[in-house]
Amino acid sequence: MNTAIASATVPKPLYWLALGAFAIGTEGFMIAPLLPSIAADLGVSVSMAGQLVTAFALAYALSSPILTVLTGSANRRRLLILCLGAFAVANVIAFSSSGYWQLLGARLLLAFSAGLYVPSANAVATALVSPERRGRALSIVNGGTSLAIALGVPLGAILGHAAGWRMTFAGVAVLAVIATIALQLGLPRAFGAGIPVASLKARYAVARNPQVLRALMVTTLWAMGAYTVYTYVASYIAGATGIVGAGLSVILFVWGLSAAAGVFLGGNLTDKLGAEQVIKPALAALAFAFGSLSLIALSPGHSLSVVPVIVAVVVWGLSAWAFFPAQQARLIGIAGLPVAPVVLSLNASFMFAGFSLGAALGAFTLNHASFADLGWVGATCELVALLLLWLGSAKASAVTNTLPATSTANE
Repeated sequence: MNTAIASATVPKPLYWLALGAFAIGTEGFMIAPLLPSIAADLGVSVSMAGQLVTAFALAYALSSPILTVLTGSANRRRLLILCLGAFAVANVIAFSSSGYWQLLGARLLLAFSAGLYVPSANAVATALVSPERRGRALSIVNGGTSLAIALGVPLGAILGHAAGWRMTFAGVAVLAVIATIALQLGLPRAFGAGIPVASLKARYAVARNPQVLRALMVTTLWAMGAYTVYTYVASYIAGATGIVGAGLSVILFVWGLSAAAGVFLGGNLTDKLGAEQVIKPALAALAFAFGSLSLIALSPGHSLSVVPVIVAVVVWGLSAWAFFPAQQARLIGIAGLPVAPVVLSLNASFMFAGFSLGAALGAFTLNHASFADLGWVGATCELVALLLLWLGSAKASAVTNTLPATSTANE
């Protein structure tokens, strides 16, 4: 039987869980800047290489809730170790891939293991601490993903440029092995049995709440816009500025630092102002950044585009990842802390569904228009997300405003 750790200190296993999330997040986000190199090496188009992103995200979105429920009776400690072990093996397969389809198969295995690890890690995190500290525990574990965006992605781009894209998979495999050993040593052997896992019916019950569903659709639209542009960011930067290789890594590093600042800023402002007061300007700023990228691409000379592109990339990183913690807090606020792991798991599935749709939308844009149009498409998704949020807020306010009148009439 599991007992929560209620001491004032943060349980160390939370950081080992976060390390696993860091490895998974790094692999999930690092591949997009490497697509031109992968496409050239495997003899496929960049848009076809982009399907490696689409397939991973779709497999994650669909498999995560199903596999989590199917393994509900499994010991969570053993399951987490098995997931990270499989994740390490899949990275080795990707590293040694001799062709496109083998790499695609490795990406699917990566998605299945990642989609099972993340919700299981969230469930274990909430079981490790007392109920009043679950929010902090979840923020630590999910902070591993945020750190991957801030540091893992640009470092992966630098490594990929210096040593080839295969070495990025080797690097993540090493990270996964370290995280696996850390969990093996850091999670108590007696821990992991009897941790409740929400059924598909329970997940559906949370998702069918109209407010939760609208919020999840906002997540999907945000992710669609973000990945329409992000998946083909290397193609955009090369086309708009002429920058490739090491220069691209520098721009991605700037983006990563901006994303880290965005996560920090979004979390702090959410605590002070409330989630919606962060989400609305974040979506508006993100739409502006993406629209600016398309406008900049119309510039007649590469030299004139570099500084404006970097400014737009900074706004993009800040606004996109300020949205993320605010949206998580909003969903927990709507659904309630007792079902926080469920709603965060749903949010991850809807987010990766959006990533998959965005990557496909980006490929369609490249095939039927040009890299310069990626920003317009991404901006449209963000504006629709903002509109959906505004309509949901207006509807909730209208319902709230009728409550006193209804109460008076009943009295």
